[in-house]
Amino acid sequence: SHKNHLVHNRENQNIELPTIYIITATYARANQIPEITRLAQTLMHVPNIHWLVVEDWSDKNPMVEKILVKRGVQHTYLVGPRPPNHLKYPYAVSCHHAAFKWIRKNAKSGVIFMADDDNVFDLRVFEQMRSTKNVSVWPVGGMFKEQFSSPVVKDGKVIDFYDGFRKRRKFALDWAAFAVSVQHFLSIPGATVPYRNGFEEDLFLQSLRYELDDLEPKANNCTE
Repeated sequence: SHKNHLVHNRENQNIELPTIYIITATYARANQIPEITRLAQTLMHVPNIHWLVVEDWSDKNPMVEKILVKRGVQHTYLVGPRPPNHLKYPYAVSCHHAAFKWIRKNAKSGVIFMADDDNVFDLRVFEQMRSTKNVSVWPVGGMFKEQFSSPVVKDGKVIDFYDGFRKRRKFALDWAAFAVSVQHFLSIPGATVPYRNGFEEDLFLQSLRYELDDLEPKANNCTE
């Protein structure tokens, strides 16, 4: 069951899985409901998660709320509208701020992962990110020029990034390509996503004071 948060080791003892706090920013549009439905269908198969769905509006969408309840995934539905003076920036930033505020009030340990509502995920990535100590990373595919973005790994360490927007970014990663430790996030009160187009992921990781040595390559040293 997706609600099950226990696994059994070889001695048949119960081991509690770290909680994954999955943040999904969303907004009203023609394909919002099918995309939220698709992601919900995926997350139904992932144990011990808490799905934070954040609407870029001052009110919740009853249709989204119905999907969340019907699929039975543990969730919290929030609103995170953009401030009037920030309407030219991506909607996800204010949504992330609302989710971070909730996490700082309610979470103590686990993993934070940003899952956009138009993304498609292999279930294995959720199990790999569960062991995150600082920040875990892996390759992602996408509808961009290179069709692929990945950390470059040598001897088990991330040394660079292969990404079409590598220039001027310390961490050339997409939101779907990394997960961070809740404990580390909570230890730095000022860590957040800034309003800066194209640099949100990079500056978020920099606000967490991470260095390349802190990155933990998953997916078979980022080859999968």
